[in-house]
Amino acid sequence: MAADQVTDKVDNGSSHQAPDRSQLEQIIAGLTEGVMLVEPDQTITYANEAALEMHGVTTLDELGRTVDEYRKNFVLRHQSSHLLDHGRYPIDRVVAGEAFDDVLVVVAHKSNQDRDRTHRIRSLVITDHAGDPDCLVLIVHDVSGQTEAEHRFERAFAANPAPATICRITDLRFVKVNEGFLELTGYKREDVLGRSVYEIDVLERAERRSLALERLRAGETIPQMEACLTVPSDPGGRQVVVAGQPIEVGEEPCMLFTFADLEPRRKAETALRQSEERFAKAFRLAPVPTTITTADDHRFIEVNEAFTRVLGYQAQDVVGYPADDIGLWVDDEERRHFETELAKAGSVRDFEACLRVKGGGIINCLISAETITLSDRTCVLCSFLDITARRRSEEELVKAIEAVMADASWFSRGVVEKLAALRHPPRPGQSPAQVAASVADLTPREREVLTLVCQGKSDPEIGTELKLARNTVRNHIASLYQKLGVNRRSALVVWARERGIGSEGVAAKLPKTRKKRCRKTGSSSAE
Repeated sequence: MAADQVTDKVDNGSSHQAPDRSQLEQIIAGLTEGVMLVEPDQTITYANEAALEMHGVTTLDELGRTVDEYRKNFVLRHQSSHLLDHGRYPIDRVVAGEAFDDVLVVVAHKSNQDRDRTHRIRSLVITDHAGDPDCLVLIVHDVSGQTEAEHRFERAFAANPAPATICRITDLRFVKVNEGFLELTGYKREDVLGRSVYEIDVLERAERRSLALERLRAGETIPQMEACLTVPSDPGGRQVVVAGQPIEVGEEPCMLFTFADLEPRRKAETALRQSEERFAKAFRLAPVPTTITTADDHRFIEVNEAFTRVLGYQAQDVVGYPADDIGLWVDDEERRHFETELAKAGSVRDFEACLRVKGGGIINCLISAETITLSDRTCVLCSFLDITARRRSEEELVKAIEAVMADASWFSRGVVEKLAALRHPPRPGQSPAQVAASVADLTPREREVLTLVCQGKSDPEIGTELKLARNTVRNHIASLYQKLGVNRRSALVVWARERGIGSEGVAAKLPKTRKKRCRKTGSSSAE
């Protein structure tokens, strides 16, 4: 039963000094609202258990038997933390005959002021038949939990970086605004609070403005939609996504507007569009054939003008088809090897292969590829460098060298060795200096043996010619094998003739060299 109904249960004609309130006390004892009965003489005659618990006490003595004792026992303050003067305590106001509703005060016992509670209090004056005050009643609600929740909301609302405002449904005026909204729009707080949604139109140029206004007046959820806020700092407005959610602030229906700034997204989209335009121009104007294919099945997405010019395929000939369907690669094994390397490393550099041009011709290419992301799809950017002319020139050069090497007796040894190096480039890990120094590393005796080998002489014949034992000749030949990296007599002959060793001109000089060396040692006999 509500405390307002107690007026029907009062003693009809009692006017003596100590009225009997037993029936009234029985009625209010079980109420969940806190009820305090105060006599006109400022005596507190009764407080139910709810009222005692809300004050943090268990007996009426701890609460206070009189209004004066109550003042001494409890400290009251506004929610703003300002202390209430004694004359402004709700119990003083009701004793003065004042009627009030929903007064919010923070109450704490003087012995433990850190433990406070928020009360919402209203007054009730029960009069006798003559209309004079007979009993004064304070009805108390503990709203500490609600108040704390509102404080948490206030702190979260203020600290939230997302722009937000709150307006009352009744008059559509803004009652709260956070720093995020002020930073987004450039308004000051006083420019917003108290203004209506028509003065600061948060739904300006909204996609579904009529629906949004209808939902706002009805206090219903406003779905997300794009809008353009008029702001002092930008005459063109600020593009945002706005949404509305109905909430209660202090038990008053309100609408919470939240905003997402689209300016960073718009800038990112502009930068992306410009980047894609630059890429498209560079792709089209690239001087080498270039393609874009899908990464999973290698279907052509786009080809540039150089690809059409060099390979002869128009865009409609290849776009939508994988390379193996149009027969672009001459060797399917090469294509599979290329695709495997690309899938493994994500990129390939200077992969040499033969490609088939439209009409049946074949060209040599160096292919380089890189995995890229295009419109949120994994693709492959691939370029083809035509090296057919270069390869033909190299082959012609090798043939010319071979023709010259057939009779190199009239070249100097340095020229012959350079020609040999061109015909047989250095092996991996072997520098050109190492190849050029191979002849110089031979001893005079090894050169003599090598020359006679090139002339087709056997080991005994070489021994007789050079006055050497057969085992000594074999040792010199084994040393030649090791130094020159060969393992056959025929390979020795090829290596020597490519460098001009073993020709008649060179062989004719060997005896003179031998005699000269012998004179230096003081002996005319051969080794």
